[in-house]
Amino acid sequence: MKNEEMDLIDIEVQLFLEGIYLRYGYDFRNYSRAHIKRRVNNRLGLSGLNNLSELQHLVLTDEKFFQSILKDFSINVTEMFRDPEFFAFLRKDIIPVLKSYPKLNIWHAGCSTGEEVYSMAILLKEEGLYDRCQIYATDFNADVLKEAKEGIYPLDVVKEYTSNFIRAGGKESFSEYYVAKYDSIILNHSLKANIIFAEHNLVTDQVFNQMHLIICRNVLIYFNNELQSKVFDLFSNSLRPRGFMCLGTKESIKGNDSSDTFETYESNLKVYRKTR
Repeated sequence: MKNEEMDLIDIEVQLFLEGIYLRYGYDFRNYSRAHIKRRVNNRLGLSGLNNLSELQHLVLTDEKFFQSILKDFSINVTEMFRDPEFFAFLRKDIIPVLKSYPKLNIWHAGCSTGEEVYSMAILLKEEGLYDRCQIYATDFNADVLKEAKEGIYPLDVVKEYTSNFIRAGGKESFSEYYVAKYDSIILNHSLKANIIFAEHNLVTDQVFNQMHLIICRNVLIYFNNELQSKVFDLFSNSLRPRGFMCLGTKESIKGNDSSDTFETYESNLKVYRKTR
């Protein structure tokens, strides 16, 4: 009986995701089932609904309510200079390679509220590369992109962000890059000069051409193997020959069809390089 109940739940979740895709065009059908179920159960609790059928009816008939589901399914856990050792490695080992190009294109895929994008902008400024860079910061969630464009974050994160910045090899004082106002920090407008924020869905949208570096960290852990393969192909087609791809520390190309397309550049930090 228990297996039959589990099968029924899986069927209901699949129908729920199919309905979202047909109604709104957002495709979550190949997201990790564990992630989807956690977010659905959380939304059921918050909404006071009895079951997934009631939730599905409300999502399909109320576009405003669907926006809350969209936020639920987004992955918005981030911080400035998250995993400082990764940014230290970028500065020490990848930036010297990128300096050989007259112009650089960088893609932050799944940028969420923008903290890691601005971290990259600061790093590039300190290494004298920012003026010849174009950074594309994308996410499928319009609400988090709006926050990213504003570049305003709570004041109480400053201590943590400053610590991350120092551990990542920051050269200036972190306070040089923001002003404090009331209970927030506002990042310097100059950091936004070469950043384009845009909606882009890794599941359904097309390539970005001629990227030198793609950063997509802690997003693919929420995708199943089939969808991960699709995204790796997207990244491969978006990268220049010998371009870099950076994943989260719990993500890997191992066991994926794209493992022949990329070679491992730094195994612990999950940095890869296109083979040709």
